[in-house]
Amino acid sequence: MTDLFELPLVLGDGTTTTLQPWRGQVLLVVNTASRCGFTPQYEGLQALQQALGPRGFSVLAFPCNQFRGQEPGTDAEIGAFCASRFSVSFPVFAKVAVNGAAAHPLFAALKAAQPGLLGTRSIKWNFSKFLIDREGRAVARFAPTTRPAALRGAIEQRL
Repeated sequence: MTDLFELPLVLGDGTTTTLQPWRGQVLLVVNTASRCGFTPQYEGLQALQQALGPRGFSVLAFPCNQFRGQEPGTDAEIGAFCASRFSVSFPVFAKVAVNGAAAHPLFAALKAAQPGLLGTRSIKWNFSKFLIDREGRAVARFAPTTRPAALRGAIEQRL
């Protein structure tokens, strides 16, 4: 199994990192977009971050432009949008691919660990969510239509 904490990542400001800084936390990995009907979910994601962050939880946003070009901005523009429009305090990473041959290894591992409906490994749309426990195991997958507030119980069970 892939050690999620060792996979190379790039933050929105260009800083190279891994998930090591979040080791031991419960994580919610979300593929996001700024021009999507689900974009208002940033508000709910920020509410989860504020409420549960002090207990060892973090949202990790990964912008993706693979779904009808709904994330066309640069990494800097995306970060500025998230900060100004939704006051996000959680990390917004550099834009990634979540499907296909160029899919980021993090999303390849998450999809393998938590397949979607009928076993599909594809991510169907923006704001698909993966819950990762403190040991780095993907333990649940949630559809884009699942509102962040509905995830609170599943998150709290792992805190």
